[in-house]
Amino acid sequence: MANAADDTDLLTIGRRLRHLRRTRGLTLDEAGTAAGLSASAISLIENGKREPKLSVLTALAAAMGTDLADLLASKAPSRRAAMEIELERAQRADSFKALGIPAVRPGPRLPTEALEALVGMHRAIAAVQAERAATPEQARRANAGLRDRMRNQNNYFGEIEKTADELLTRTGYRSGPITRTGVDKIAGHLGFELVHTGDLPSSTRTVTDLAHRKVFLPTPQLGQHDSRTLALQALGHVVLGHRVPADYGEFLTQRVEINYFAAALLIPQRTAVPMLATAKAAKDIAIEDLRDAYAVSYETAAHRFTNLATEHFDLPVHFMRISSSGLIYKAYENDGVHFPTDPVGAIEGQRVCKYWTARVVFDQRDVSAAYRQYTDTGSGTYWCTAVVDRTSAGDFSVSVGMPYAQAKWMRGRETTERSRSRCPDPSCCSRPPADLAARWGDQVWPSARVHSHLLAAMPPGVFPGVDDTEVLNFLERHTV
Repeated sequence: MANAADDTDLLTIGRRLRHLRRTRGLTLDEAGTAAGLSASAISLIENGKREPKLSVLTALAAAMGTDLADLLASKAPSRRAAMEIELERAQRADSFKALGIPAVRPGPRLPTEALEALVGMHRAIAAVQAERAATPEQARRANAGLRDRMRNQNNYFGEIEKTADELLTRTGYRSGPITRTGVDKIAGHLGFELVHTGDLPSSTRTVTDLAHRKVFLPTPQLGQHDSRTLALQALGHVVLGHRVPADYGEFLTQRVEINYFAAALLIPQRTAVPMLATAKAAKDIAIEDLRDAYAVSYETAAHRFTNLATEHFDLPVHFMRISSSGLIYKAYENDGVHFPTDPVGAIEGQRVCKYWTARVVFDQRDVSAAYRQYTDTGSGTYWCTAVVDRTSAGDFSVSVGMPYAQAKWMRGRETTERSRSRCPDPSCCSRPPADLAARWGDQVWPSARVHSHLLAAMPPGVFPGVDDTEVLNFLERHTV
């Protein structure tokens, strides 16, 4: 029961059932006989560990001499029951499991004073965790909300696909990768000129002059992003009718939409879907083929695969971009994989298990080749493929994965590499071995490399992180 709201509902139903049973003076056996269930089944329901069918709930309500509405009421039957539910919920959270502290069963033998103390302690811990996450809280909550939206629609944006396809038709696209000339045609069709310059403001990737219909791009240099992508992202704001973002959530949504728009042009749905369909029929889907066929980065190809995989091929997937130290920079999932999260539900900046494919790939002799692995996790077994992306900012891995049953469609499914992850159990990879801990104890004091972009409050301004004065001075120079 990963969803806390579901936990609360089942626990409340269970506590109400227990309250009604005890009020009537029935044992588990007697209640089970009256409802046509075993005593163990009644116990599981009362402890919130089994989700009963409606027919079972109806039978239980009748056996307790009440109606179904009373049994399903959202309010706990007593103050103690409410505290028991709160304690159960707190102890089922990943943040508690990561502490490595044994859970306390809130049974009838637990004194009320002790129950109150435990609930108070968990509230205090939650408050401290929330305070630690409060500096970037708005950004992180917005990220979590946007990720939920992407998951709910399988990371597929139909309207953007349609807009991109119409633009390709109007500019004469037929097949293959979009060339620099093709991007110039798209810009010209929209009434814009692409201008490369060496003096872009340091806080920007591109600058669009709406008055003079120009998009300023960085002069291509070794290691820079493909200027086709930057140009199409900048044009995406115009084509998609974006306005100045009212808050950080809208800013993030716009970033996702322009990234999607650019990818839909660089890897058009009309040609990519038939290509992937052919590969699926041959059980030979590979992200690197998508990369090579459309002359894009592996990350762009991986992102695009997540756009099309579920919508067109009913393949649930997940995607990650993480640093060499295991920190998540980007991630998406609709296949049930359990990413590490913070108290507000955000995944950015969380550390991935050392035994996941996304981290094991850094240990390979040839990091330029795709590495495949099956990983057993608490939420199932996943097949994943990953490559290392070496950039001026450091090494990152880009990985795509899916449940074991879906790996049959992928190239590399025959890999014998296998790993097991027990995270968030700290004994998996975050807690040092006991002998090392005993040997070094308090004899070491490391200096942490703080990732300030994950901790700082969002910079002020209309566009977060952009120096508005620097941008306006840039436009003044180029206008003259």
